[in-house]
Amino acid sequence: MDEQMLRNTVMETLGVQVEETSADRVVMRMPITDAARQPFGLLHGGVSVVLAESCASIGTWMNIDQETQAAVGLEINANHIRAKREGVLTAVATPLHRGRTTMVWDIRITDEEERLVCVSRCTVAIVNRKSLAPRPA
Repeated sequence: MDEQMLRNTVMETLGVQVEETSADRVVMRMPITDAARQPFGLLHGGVSVVLAESCASIGTWMNIDQETQAAVGLEINANHIRAKREGVLTAVATPLHRGRTTMVWDIRITDEEERLVCVSRCTVAIVNRKSLAPRPA
């Protein structure tokens, strides 16, 4: 995974670090900062979803023809198990299904004490890269 790809993205804004990428497993870490908190000071559930979908999308990307195909989120669900105010999150994604047009990933997000914070399942669509090209105005 090229770190240049993460520049000027939500992942850079949230401080997400890609630790491991393979066709079988993606691991990312992220600190809980002010940018990741909701108004009551807790980790925003949407940030957990961003982290989970990022893992699943990169995992799918590792399984496809990167020259002609792209990975885009199609559906995601998340159960927020534990509230967090600070610390470091680790997301580990593993594939449940690898199809020709979709992949389904299981993502478990834990804290620095390896306690489960969020569990998510994400379906990622595999699309032709040409279909993502900007349309002329």
